[in-house]
Amino acid sequence: MLQPCLLLLFMVCSQLIQAQTTTGDTLHYADEKHFKNIRQLTFGGDNAEAYWSFDNSRIIFQRTNPKEGVMCDRMFVGRIPATDKDSFSFYEVSNGRGRTTCGYFMPNGKEVLYASTYLGGDSCPPVPDRTKLGNRYVWPIYESFDIFRAGTDGKIRERVTTTPGYDAEATLSRDGKKMIFTSMRDGDLDLYVMDMATKKIIRVTKDLGYDGGAWFSPDGTKIVWRASRPKTEAEIKDYKDLLAQGLVAPTQMEVFVANADGSNAKQITHLGNANWAPNFTPDGKRIIFCSNHEYKRGFPFNMYLINMDGTGLEKISRDKGFDAFPMFSSDGKKIMFSSNRSNGGTRDTNLFMADWVDNP
Repeated sequence: MLQPCLLLLFMVCSQLIQAQTTTGDTLHYADEKHFKNIRQLTFGGDNAEAYWSFDNSRIIFQRTNPKEGVMCDRMFVGRIPATDKDSFSFYEVSNGRGRTTCGYFMPNGKEVLYASTYLGGDSCPPVPDRTKLGNRYVWPIYESFDIFRAGTDGKIRERVTTTPGYDAEATLSRDGKKMIFTSMRDGDLDLYVMDMATKKIIRVTKDLGYDGGAWFSPDGTKIVWRASRPKTEAEIKDYKDLLAQGLVAPTQMEVFVANADGSNAKQITHLGNANWAPNFTPDGKRIIFCSNHEYKRGFPFNMYLINMDGTGLEKISRDKGFDAFPMFSSDGKKIMFSSNRSNGGTRDTNLFMADWVDNP
């Protein structure tokens, strides 16, 4: 969020360094051996968190572009081009009020989930004044965020969460029966799972710290997510003080996996800095995620693969600014991600799609 799903774009290096492959693909760095036939889908603004529909024919994503009057994140839906000659077109599916984030298709393809602040006001909520926080990078945890179910025609069908405080970052199990999301309902930023039929909710994380950006494995038996775990007295105090102001500092996070009910939780990265945007590979055997752990400056951000036991770390993207939000199509043939590449030296973050090469 640009709030918390669109992570750390203000820390990203805006300088573009391009490399050409032997095929002359100017969007493709030579060492990105898992990518083939990369295509840029959007041009301009901040575009991120693009997630496939269940039939892989469309994506839902969030977009900010002040030049077009989109002053804070709104939800858009676009159809995947059938051929290289077809253009990528998209339209807004949120209601144009407040800030929206973390969109996700329902299995029927006719409805989507997303979080919105619109019940708290029509305008974009204010961003934190970082000069009062020593210019620290922080996320606002808006209390007015709730999760909604809407039609792809833009009409809201249901307010899914009604508990006071932050509710957002929702994704669904492959069968659409379970929703996992982040909530402040018990005083900390924890993960919860909702049965979509009965609306019964269980809490699946309880350790102090931010837990968010969670996904179910393809078979629905496991979850993966990003988490901060303040340990020292000073770290705990800092976390609680920020949270009392509706803020989180997301610069120290690691990737965790657990059973779908939260049991047998294990930390699988121990890399330092920000490790986030994790997701399962389509076979459920590995995790793909984003990290800046190689760089003391806090950037670039690149994408990595890692085994479920924390072994076999492999760097798969090479932009010198920002590569993040990797998302596989359900058949494993394509990958969608956001990147600063090919942005003409601006700060624009665009969506890119590539064929996925599993064993290059």
